[in-house]
Amino acid sequence: MTKMNIISWNVNGIRAVQKKGFVEWLQKEQPDILCVQETKAQKQQLKDELINIDGYNSYFSSAERKGYSGVAIYSKNEPESIRCGFGIEKFDREGRTLIADYGDFVLFNTYFPNGKASSERLDYKMEFYDAFLEYADTLKGKGRKLIICGDVNTAHREIDLARPKENEKVSGFLPEEREWIDKLLSHGYVDTFRHFNKEPEQYTWWSMRTRARERNVGWRIDYFYASENAMGNITDSYIMPDVTGSDHCPIGLELDI
Repeated sequence: MTKMNIISWNVNGIRAVQKKGFVEWLQKEQPDILCVQETKAQKQQLKDELINIDGYNSYFSSAERKGYSGVAIYSKNEPESIRCGFGIEKFDREGRTLIADYGDFVLFNTYFPNGKASSERLDYKMEFYDAFLEYADTLKGKGRKLIICGDVNTAHREIDLARPKENEKVSGFLPEEREWIDKLLSHGYVDTFRHFNKEPEQYTWWSMRTRARERNVGWRIDYFYASENAMGNITDSYIMPDVTGSDHCPIGLELDI
């Protein structure tokens, strides 16, 4: 058995977080794999120190629109294969998904859409959710072990946000969004954090407008999900609230391979 550590972090702009010590943090933390969401950059816009980090291979999926969306993976070991998106153009052009096949498991790094801007974006989010699940189920149906991480942009249950009653009609806690997570779990996936930790007041995102982080008025919208057949490999799942630099904090997963 080999111990592995995967970290996932919505950095809210990789060039912004670079100025706050991102590369130094990564080199100190030394995860086997780091999944980054909301890079807000195309690869050609990045300085070399963000592409060639000592000890890591780097992979990027960028939105066609500059300064928007985007995900990246930094990995000590090269995956057997890596692909961008599900093969559905209207989703793939926003650069929201990297799928890395490590042989023992398939890793999805996904920045799920936010539905707050308009009813059209909420519809897009729900369609993305369904396309994602269909693609993941196809791989799981072939017996593959799946690890899914990223910013899902929805808090699942009342325990997962500080102000559930006030947010019942806000995208991110709408019944249909929460029901989709119910559906995901019913398809044989596990919310790994809740598997290990049932405590309240555990959040991954705080609004920057209201000093919410200081008061821990937050939402848990970043997740590591795993297919049930992978749970025997997973030894811990945790949140890293003390890491600053973004309005999200990183989350981590430990596994034996």
